[in-house]
Amino acid sequence: MRKGYLGVDIGSISTKAVVIDEEGTILAESYLWTEGNPIAAVKRVLLEMESQLAGTDVCVLASGTTGSARELIGSVLGAQVVKNEITAHAMGTLSLHPDVRTIFEIGGQDSKIIVLRDGVPVDYAMNTLCAAGTGSFLSSQSRRLGIPVEEFGDYALRSERPTKIAGRCTVFAESDLVHKAQIGYAIEDIIAGLCNAIVGNYLNNVGKGKEIQPPIVFQGGVSKNVGVVEAFKRLTGHDVQVDECGHLMGALGIALLARDTGVEEEFDFGVRDMSFDTVGDECGGCANNCEVVCVLRNGEFVDGWGNRCGTGIERVKTSLRA
Repeated sequence: MRKGYLGVDIGSISTKAVVIDEEGTILAESYLWTEGNPIAAVKRVLLEMESQLAGTDVCVLASGTTGSARELIGSVLGAQVVKNEITAHAMGTLSLHPDVRTIFEIGGQDSKIIVLRDGVPVDYAMNTLCAAGTGSFLSSQSRRLGIPVEEFGDYALRSERPTKIAGRCTVFAESDLVHKAQIGYAIEDIIAGLCNAIVGNYLNNVGKGKEIQPPIVFQGGVSKNVGVVEAFKRLTGHDVQVDECGHLMGALGIALLARDTGVEEEFDFGVRDMSFDTVGDECGGCANNCEVVCVLRNGEFVDGWGNRCGTGIERVKTSLRA
């Protein structure tokens, strides 16, 4: 029997998962859209994982979750470890690029930078308030231009005179893009300008005040856009590496952390057939009036969070039984 460890990175746009062995080698992987329902997305992921592992001697003995829905999915899976994206992405990247000093990450709705020195994260920043420059922003612009977002990079590389696009705000960028198209700029120049605007916005906001040193690893869905990669290289003056597993780095990192807990218990893939519900309620026990979120499995309380004291969970559990 080979030991396996499951890592799930559940975000607002996409859900990623891997199963690794004891050496950290990826044995199975999955990447699919969350579609606003993280529990349903994870059930589909588990089905894919089990299918890929069928016929092997791999036994999954621990799991971990990261991403925006990590608490919820951690409760659903009974995960041994639940960690934030900064920790998970740093761990995953270091396992493949032990000399990395700067991590750029641009996902579906947020972006982050992680600064590492001697294999230790020493600084980071996240942009979660505006979608300008993220994957969802690129997707909306691709629909406006009528060009698949997968082809953006190729168009950008053909440009000889990128136009300037105001990239600090989604609304301004869209207005600027429409204006440049209406006055006759070539599509490839507009797309190249958009890639430059994304990188400029990232460096001036997320990367502001950060000491960006090579080696640099760029990850997240936007790292698949070669136009954005080339813009990063040009504006930073450094080579920028894009790992073929870059979109799975958070899942890989949390799987490694699950392995390192040393707590092992055979994972039950049958969890995907169980019924899960989430219930939100206000405690009302004091002036804080905490909003408590509870997870129910087949109608039974599993876990809850959001309370500032133990009373909140107990109050909500009592109200659920009533």
